[in-house]
Amino acid sequence: MIRVEQCTFDDYEGINELFRKLINEIVIKTTGNPNLFNITDTLEIFKESLNNGMYSIYKAINQEQQMIGFISLCECLSLYANGRFGIIQELYVLEEYRSMRVGEVLISFVISLAKTNGWKRLEVCTPPLPEFERSFSFYLKQGFEVTSGKKMKILIDL
Repeated sequence: MIRVEQCTFDDYEGINELFRKLINEIVIKTTGNPNLFNITDTLEIFKESLNNGMYSIYKAINQEQQMIGFISLCECLSLYANGRFGIIQELYVLEEYRSMRVGEVLISFVISLAKTNGWKRLEVCTPPLPEFERSFSFYLKQGFEVTSGKKMKILIDL
């Protein structure tokens, strides 16, 4: 049985390890460019996220009390969504636990959380296709619909 719990400061090392595996998998399957993501400030971001409540992280724990996955999300507000909604920022399950419904348990947990929080929708941006077609199919099976466009960004020099 898989349990889902909100992360605390004590979970930093485990979450950071899973996050690095997620980023490594994306880099290997796509560009091969290790500079694609900045993963140096994760401790400060983790601390800030737990303190300000903007960003929440939940861990999946197996029967042996091992952290085998995590999901993170932010609450947002927009006109197009007709109010408050959540964005899944990261979802990762250790490779040896995939196809064992861990991701499904995490998504189900977040859907319940969304209802509790009064969110009208959840959004997610999948990693690049076709490299992550399996992830894309997973989200479709969980009830997500394709919207439109491509994810874009602009870096701001501070």
